[in-house]
Amino acid sequence: MRTTLFLGAIAAASFATAAQAQDMSGDPAPFSGVYVGASGGYDVQPNDVGSSILFDRGSNGSFGDTVSTAAGANAFSPGFCNGRAVGATPLPGSCRNDKDGWSYYARVGADTQRGNIVVGALGEFGKTEINDSVSGFSTTPANYVMTRDVKWEASIRGRVGYAPGTTLFYGTFGPGYANINRSFTSTNTANSFAQFGKQKQFGFIGGGGIEQKLGRNFSVGMEYTYHQYNDDDARVRVSQGTAPATNPFVLAAGGATTDFRRSDEKFRWHSLRATAAFRF
Repeated sequence: MRTTLFLGAIAAASFATAAQAQDMSGDPAPFSGVYVGASGGYDVQPNDVGSSILFDRGSNGSFGDTVSTAAGANAFSPGFCNGRAVGATPLPGSCRNDKDGWSYYARVGADTQRGNIVVGALGEFGKTEINDSVSGFSTTPANYVMTRDVKWEASIRGRVGYAPGTTLFYGTFGPGYANINRSFTSTNTANSFAQFGKQKQFGFIGGGGIEQKLGRNFSVGMEYTYHQYNDDDARVRVSQGTAPATNPFVLAAGGATTDFRRSDEKFRWHSLRATAAFRF
């Protein structure tokens, strides 16, 4: 809420100062040119209720197997949660929600204005502080937590808009490229765990915004964007370690290994940011 009020105050200030931009009324293309700028705001993830961990017994690439105990029971019968486990059993309050967070980016771009139509492109590079976890609980009892966050994100996007005077309304869309950091933790200290899978992923970013000129060279605005990346090759491989041969991961895999992957293969979030730009 504080973030929304803060960004709203910036937008209100932008329009309040629009009268100061009347000296640009004679400029037929106030949004043409090259610019550099920055953006910052808050990122929020959609609800991923129902997320779980899928298992591949024998590590043969076929997920959807059940990990069973020596007695034939489901070793993960306690279930899963779409967040970070803080205990070995799924008690009330034992699973924290995914973390939303601040984002901060630098950008450079160029626009061409013909009449009221503005067409351009921009490149952006920055960081978001969100992280996304999913947890499983075994009958041991033990928890198994797979987490992902963003080391950095880059994008090159097109921009098309309509500018009635010194205010620009626009849409933006283009490919993104993100370095997705992954981590794994467990209260199971007997088995051995290894992570693999590429971290850098392609995706897409789309949204829109409003930009207000405050003088010939400076503008501020607000922008919403939706970010989505495929994250379908992150794996955790479980081997015997110091556990007995009757351990469910080894037993279920016929003496080999068992792989984990997340059921939710897309890493997605919404971003609302304030923007500022200096035009040359």
